[in-house]
Amino acid sequence: MSQIHNNIWAPPRLSMRWWPVFRRNLLVWQKLAIPSLVGNIAEPLMWLVAFGYGLGALVGQVELGGEKVPYILFLASGSICMSAMNAATFEALYSAFSRMHVQKTWDGIMNAPVRLDDVVLAEMLWAAFKALFTVTAILGVMLGLGISHSPKLLVAWPVLLGVGITFSCMALIFNALAKGYDFFTYYFTLFLTPMMFLSGIFFPRDQLPPVVRAIADWLPLSAAVDLVRPLFMDRWPEDGLRHALVLLVFSVASFWIALALTRRRFRG
Repeated sequence: MSQIHNNIWAPPRLSMRWWPVFRRNLLVWQKLAIPSLVGNIAEPLMWLVAFGYGLGALVGQVELGGEKVPYILFLASGSICMSAMNAATFEALYSAFSRMHVQKTWDGIMNAPVRLDDVVLAEMLWAAFKALFTVTAILGVMLGLGISHSPKLLVAWPVLLGVGITFSCMALIFNALAKGYDFFTYYFTLFLTPMMFLSGIFFPRDQLPPVVRAIADWLPLSAAVDLVRPLFMDRWPEDGLRHALVLLVFSVASFWIALALTRRRFRG
C-alpha cells in the first residue's frame, strides 16, 4: 500500500492518477445507470409536481427582488440546487463509505501506485459528476414542462457542477468520521435538512427573522440558489462573485479537512 502522508494536515498531493479511480467508478456505475437515474430524479420531480403545481395553485406568484414570478419557477430554480446537493451527498457518503470501509476497494486501489489523496479526489469528482448527471436530466424535464426557456440556463450547468463539488467535499468529511451507515443520519438531520429549509428553496429568505436570515445568507446552498435562480428568470445573479466565493471557500476548506481526516483514519 502506498505510504500515507505523515502530517495529516499537509497540503494535498494530487496527480492525474485520480483518473483511473474515477473511470473504475464510472464502469461499475454503467451497469446500474438507468435504475440510478430513475432513483435520483424521481424524488425531486415529485417535489416539483406536488409543491409546484399543487401548492403553486394556491400561492400563485412570489415576489422576488421587486418582481413577481410563478411559484413553480421559484421552486424549480431552488429544487434543482437541492437535487445537486442530495445527489453529491448520497454518493460521497453511502457509496464512498461502501468502497472505503465495507468492500475495502480503496485498500485494493492503494496497492497500486496510487496515493490516498488521489483516491479522495477521485471520489469527490465522481460524486460531483453524479450530481451533474442528475441535474442535467432534471433540467431537461423542466425545459420540457416549459418552466423556463432562458438561454442563461447554459450557465447554470457549470454552476451546478460547482454545487456538486462543494457538497461532495463536505460529505467526505463525515465519510471519514463514520463507523457505520447510521452515522450519516446526524449529518442529514442536523445540517442538510435545516439548510434545505433556510436557503430559500421553498419560500423567500426575506420571510426569516433577521438573525436567522443573516446566517442563512452565508450557507452554501443559499449561495447556490442565489446563483441559479436568476438564470431561470433570464437575469444575471447579483453579487455573483460573492456567492461563487462562498462555494469555493466551502469546497477548499471541506476537501482539506476531509483529506486530513481520511489520512488519519488510514494511518490508524
